[in-house]
Amino acid sequence: MATSMRDEPGTQREYETIFILRPETNQDGITQVNSRVRSVIDSQGGRALKLDNWGKRKLAYEIKKQLKGIYMYWRFLGSTGLVEEIERNLRMLDSVVRYYTVKVDEDVVPDTRPVGVDDESFLKAASTVPDEEELVTGAVRFRDDEEDDEFDPDLEEERLAGADKGEE
Repeated sequence: MATSMRDEPGTQREYETIFILRPETNQDGITQVNSRVRSVIDSQGGRALKLDNWGKRKLAYEIKKQLKGIYMYWRFLGSTGLVEEIERNLRMLDSVVRYYTVKVDEDVVPDTRPVGVDDESFLKAASTVPDEEELVTGAVRFRDDEEDDEFDPDLEEERLAGADKGEE
């Protein structure tokens, strides 16, 4: 584990990395990228603090012929060299179209930060969610295994037919 002479002994730096995946990336693809990032953090003595899937969003401008992308957010602790290794790995993955890392804090004692990336949050971050446009336009297609208590077209039709007859 490389440490900088500027860092206090026994401390690490806190970073945030946001990367954008191609919009067609499926759950397995997201899991693969997140697993790669997680293994780099672990192998370099870092510590994952938070992982979020911000969902599919419209990009501000076209990137690698993409107009939308799936935004992933990681917050982690690590020492010098960790960011370079994560970004080197992200560069090698075809599904990643853009990434950006910022240093949030330095001289962080690792035990003072709660670990937020457990297996449950790791799996949750891989789930693909409808993008903003699909939610607004109602073009969301629910999978058969999802229950949707909100609206049943057959029941709604019966209810409307009853309302026409003066029932309710």
